[in-house]
Amino acid sequence: MSELLENTLLELEKTRSDFWNLDRYCANFLNILIKTKNAKNILEIGTSNGYSGLWILEALSYTKGKLTTIEFWEKRQSIARKNFALCFPNVEVEPKIGSALVVLEDLAIEIENKKREKFDFVFIDASKKEYLDYFLLVDKIIQKNALIVADNILSHKDKVQNYIDALMADKNYQSQILDIGSGMMFSIRK
Repeated sequence: MSELLENTLLELEKTRSDFWNLDRYCANFLNILIKTKNAKNILEIGTSNGYSGLWILEALSYTKGKLTTIEFWEKRQSIARKNFALCFPNVEVEPKIGSALVVLEDLAIEIENKKREKFDFVFIDASKKEYLDYFLLVDKIIQKNALIVADNILSHKDKVQNYIDALMADKNYQSQILDIGSGMMFSIRK
């Protein structure tokens, strides 16, 4: 990890509670998963200030891939875009602003019209009550063997229980919840 990236991450960690970022342990785990899977086309739902995005981009600098990241709040994503450009000017990032549900529908149309490739890795860390709605759209835009990682599964279990139930019951997915950070659920499309 470069000194510039490490310093940027340390600065962002000072505001972790303000931006609800992943902890370093979980972010590093996400980074390792991306490298191990050799993921090249990643979708992040919930950019915030770019903390998790930086860990994703660090992995993509190895796999030579692209990050598409969605954030509702322009102010948050503008911070993220600056961090991305500073630390990874040569890794492709496509920031999207707006409701994740609307952006996901737009991405599905682009994929259907062969204007973009399906995603092979998805990280969900946005409005907890919409996780199931995100999944219903994400399911249409991911490849076979794609990995979906959802954060805050244990800390916000009451808000994401319908997501947990749907994935655990879906025969097209194999899922596991790990008690790390705020709780993460990993689901692979069979």
